[in-house]
Amino acid sequence: MKINIDFTSKFVKKEEVEKLREKANSENTKLHNKQGKGNDFLGWVDLPVNIEQNLLEDIQKTAIEIAKDIDVMVVIGIGGSYLGAKAVLEALSDNFACLRNDKKFPKIIFAGQNLSQDYYYELREFLEDKKYAITVISKSGTTTEPAVAFRILKKDLEDKYGLEIARKRIIAITDKSRGALKKLADNNGYKCYEIADDIGGRYSVLSPVGLFPVAVAGFDIKKLIEGAKNMYHRTDATKKNNIAEEYAIIRNLLYNKGFTTEILVNYNPKLSFFAEWWKQLYGESEGKEQKGIFPASVNFTTDLHSMGQYIQDGKRNLFETVLSVAEPNHWLTLPANEDDLDGLNYLEGKSIEYINKNAELGTTIAHISGGVPNLKIEIPKLDEFHLGELIYFFEKACGISGYLLDVNPFDQPGVEDYKRNMFILLEKPGFEGLKEKLLS
Repeated sequence: MKINIDFTSKFVKKEEVEKLREKANSENTKLHNKQGKGNDFLGWVDLPVNIEQNLLEDIQKTAIEIAKDIDVMVVIGIGGSYLGAKAVLEALSDNFACLRNDKKFPKIIFAGQNLSQDYYYELREFLEDKKYAITVISKSGTTTEPAVAFRILKKDLEDKYGLEIARKRIIAITDKSRGALKKLADNNGYKCYEIADDIGGRYSVLSPVGLFPVAVAGFDIKKLIEGAKNMYHRTDATKKNNIAEEYAIIRNLLYNKGFTTEILVNYNPKLSFFAEWWKQLYGESEGKEQKGIFPASVNFTTDLHSMGQYIQDGKRNLFETVLSVAEPNHWLTLPANEDDLDGLNYLEGKSIEYINKNAELGTTIAHISGGVPNLKIEIPKLDEFHLGELIYFFEKACGISGYLLDVNPFDQPGVEDYKRNMFILLEKPGFEGLKEKLLS
């Protein structure tokens, strides 16, 4: 994996980058020494090198055992409890896996990430004739969205299979010793995996939170961790030419020059949900104290036919980080056509990827000319190892970048505001008598 900052040179001077290197390295050192803001949530920093092989083997064993008896695994969670797993699954899966009748591994679907009544009605209808199990992910067990989903689907599972079989088809990923879900799991004998106290949701994808659903889908979680471990060593604070520090430096320099929106660009549709995970990681980590780069995303070349005009000629407060995959997993060339009515015979025998890469380069040149700084992050292939690298890279860079902004990248106080208002409006016990005042 590598990063290219050459296409920011029109906007950021080399001496500005060098001037910020020492501070970026200092912030990186704080992460490793657990000395910065939010240092009680830095368990993710050493996770790739500290995670036990026994845990990985147990996750794989449990995943294989439960996969034998089911067609579908419903993963219940919200925020970091689902975005990371879904991002990895979308990136590694066949684009049309949901339409194939491949019974080798269960289909993974998600619940608890919304409060749509239609979604749950249709989900229950879908599951009626399916053999399924549930993975419920929540530290507390009381977060409204996943708690609603789990109450509904748990009852359906028990009604369908009976209490004893249902108990074996529920996996809980929760707090080690406390919380409503932990208590329920202990009372019912559910298989449990721990969410460490010092790992927050958006940094949890390389823990059982993300690893178990990925393992059930049949992907190699050991290679995912191997990639993250490799990036851990590459971005250690003792390493020179540190790509995590480099990314954090450039984006903060651009931010201070008025480039307040960052667009994560991909040219592979399998990475569209990876961008959703990235948006939570950076949005929830940096968006505090009236500060922070606004994270957005586009899928090219698709969105060049919708958002391309604004990016090229709109307000100049945005920059792009292009996420590029060097080699595709499959090969396809353009055939010749005798009539050549579409005028494409000049590309006869060229691969689709060759066309895509030239679209990528042409777009980059156009956007730079239009005043849009560009960074490029390239991974060799879209597989478990390089995805593990990419995940850890963005996590590490996010921690450094948050410290450069002088915010705590590991809390999310603003998220509690909507919850409090929702509880008042629902007249939850403990919030009585406040509804009329809130509505006024």
